Amino acid sequence: MLIQETQTWNDIHEIPALLDAFSRRAPAELPGRALKAADNSVQLIGRGSSDHAAIFAKYIWETYAGVRAESIHPHSIFEARRPLNFRGRAVWAFSQSGRSTDVVACLKKLQRWGARGVAVTNEADPRRNPLAAAAGRHILLSGSRELAVAATKSFSLQLWLAFWTARVWRGWPSLGELEAVPETIRSFLARPDGLPPAGRFARIWRRMRQAPVLAFVGRGPLFAVAMDAALKFREMAGVHAMAYSAADYLHGPVGAYGAKDFVFLLAPSADGIPADIALVRGALRRRGTPCAVLAPASGKPPLNALLLDAELKLAALALAVEKGRDPDRPKGLKKVTLTY
Repeated sequence: MLIQETQTWNDIHEIPALLDAFSRRAPAELPGRALKAADNSVQLIGRGSSDHAAIFAKYIWETYAGVRAESIHPHSIFEARRPLNFRGRAVWAFSQSGRSTDVVACLKKLQRWGARGVAVTNEADPRRNPLAAAAGRHILLSGSRELAVAATKSFSLQLWLAFWTARVWRGWPSLGELEAVPETIRSFLARPDGLPPAGRFARIWRRMRQAPVLAFVGRGPLFAVAMDAALKFREMAGVHAMAYSAADYLHGPVGAYGAKDFVFLLAPSADGIPADIALVRGALRRRGTPCAVLAPASGKPPLNALLLDAELKLAALALAVEKGRDPDRPKGLKKVTLTY
């Protein structure tokens, strides 16, 4: 199988056009759907990649939009011994398919307790989207359904929504900053000789490929990117990969990594390594654990996180194909996971 023959490759290369399409709709559609509570807060629900996107939104909205974002864990909602007060709360439910049963059930219960819902999905057909039907307010990411198991373009669109919502709420980022992102990704994808396993991955590919355990370490929005990169390496390439914030990594997990493993340290730009990432790098060097600092190849933080995310997805895809795996249909995994 050639990497260019995979649906995942096609999904990733579709990202710039889908970001542009979302941007054309966002100014008219988002203001009426981007709910928040009177105290400038929102609650977030998601599973898998959608949960990682919700975490990304939390960092963006709290840092740049002045909106407090709190994560909801469905299990505690289902097990609650008495109703919780969600009157006036705005609950954003993220689900690529709109069919995650626990997310749907959780949102419905919260609405019975007084919450207002917003569904964020990539499914335009209301007959296939119980989450949108339950919420009543639906933010459609695109009209291009994701067919491969691993969420790629829908995840990018969820990150994109976080930026556009921040603009609706607080006027940041500027239109010029937003307009630059799709073109940056488009230019990157147009140079096949620079994509994994080539480009800057060429010097680390053999060591990375042989590592029994991979780790992705980041802070803030890049922690969410690290979480999803690790998930994609597990899903597509079948590699044991984990993600950590820089602080959490030094509080124990670093002790499990040795000379055969490989750690990616995600930095917001190539201008300099943040102090916390430098601390992790120093600890790894003392342990003899191979590592590489990866910053987005271009663009302005934090918007350039989308570019780094695309590159990491391509690395997971390339590794899967090289190992003879079908990245579009990983063994034992399904597009929609029913957990409730």
